[in-house]
Amino acid sequence: MFLPLSPQELVKAALALALFGGRQKHTDKSSVPVRGDPHILIVGDPGLGKSQMLQAVCNVAPRGIYVCGNSTSTTGLTVSLSREAGTGDYALEAGALVLADQGLCCIDEFDKLGSQQQALLEAMEQQSVSLAKAGIVSSLPARTSVVAAANPIGGHYNRGKTVSENLKMGSALLSRFDVVFLLLDIPDESHDRRLSEHVMANRAGKGRTSSATVTRTSNDLETSILLQHSTLPLSERLQVPGNESMDVIPACLLRKYISYARQYVKPTLSPEAAKTLQDFYLSLRSQAHSADATPITTRQLESLIRLTEARAKLELREVATKDDAEDVVEIMKHSLADTYSDGLGNLDFERSQLGSGMSQRSAAKRLVNALHSHAQRTNQKQFDLQMLRSIADKMNIKVLDFQGLLSSLNEQGFLLKKGPKLYQLQTI
Repeated sequence: MFLPLSPQELVKAALALALFGGRQKHTDKSSVPVRGDPHILIVGDPGLGKSQMLQAVCNVAPRGIYVCGNSTSTTGLTVSLSREAGTGDYALEAGALVLADQGLCCIDEFDKLGSQQQALLEAMEQQSVSLAKAGIVSSLPARTSVVAAANPIGGHYNRGKTVSENLKMGSALLSRFDVVFLLLDIPDESHDRRLSEHVMANRAGKGRTSSATVTRTSNDLETSILLQHSTLPLSERLQVPGNESMDVIPACLLRKYISYARQYVKPTLSPEAAKTLQDFYLSLRSQAHSADATPITTRQLESLIRLTEARAKLELREVATKDDAEDVVEIMKHSLADTYSDGLGNLDFERSQLGSGMSQRSAAKRLVNALHSHAQRTNQKQFDLQMLRSIADKMNIKVLDFQGLLSSLNEQGFLLKKGPKLYQLQTI
């Protein structure tokens, strides 16, 4: 009998792929390299073990930096310029992203970063950190995978809003993450019982540590378990039988294995794997009926390629197979289904990629168009709350949370909040 799959299993599978990373590509000597390091964002309710997962990943990474968002500055993340007291010379001091070059940077409490989030834009896509201060212009490498964990605003995730609205995060930064996972605290009797038993066993000191011994049951096995073909999906293969004890790989051995794979294994896509990824990409693109309802872009296609290469690198293979691509497609489906799902359980493709848009897009568009026409007639770009409500009533725009709609327009750059109840139209 298999235990039911906990929501963290596919998240842990994606974190394992982030540890190995893909392959950085140079099309030619003069071109900009395409990054091979995947970025992962975990959003969820408090108390679901997000910080423990980040610390575990950081501990087994050959080069891992762990920082907390509420005690980190912009220079602490990127690079700072200091002047030495004795000589008066300037010196560059590396931040977390530069120190984690060719490794992993885990950022906890990602929602507490505030304005420091903009410092990550260049490092996450171009994989470098630029500095221009005091006559010094330099660019430092930051070829790192960013694994971030964030709590939603208000403490509990609201499925009726997008990820961007729940985190108060700009879509430019959110679109740089390869996969976004949602961890929700949903009561489930069997899962709650197993979790409480695990916590009580750990507190009572009954948690058994793994040994580093290898037991061989039979010498008559003709084929290795790695060569056995499995038709089960990834989510079922990750399940562990309830009565089976696991011999966990020691952290020091796993660290050496990851280091070897990152340095020496450079996998390429097989034609079958490339076709699987392309078919998944085209099937999702075909579901888009307008520019506002595009469920996937080429940025997600690059993410699929990176994760497929990491899946092959995990088994020290030089060629990524169709099975690798199918495993990655399953992880991406799980991520996309979470971020596109609305409060009623339906898939709303009018939310931008990975939940970076607005939840009430049609109402927001009608309101912005009405404000445009009103501003052109009266030559007035500032509106108070009462005027905004009257314009919305005239256009018959009915929303449950009008303040939340204005807040979303403010975050997306359509309105600028000038005072407690005063907004200015930006896009005119």
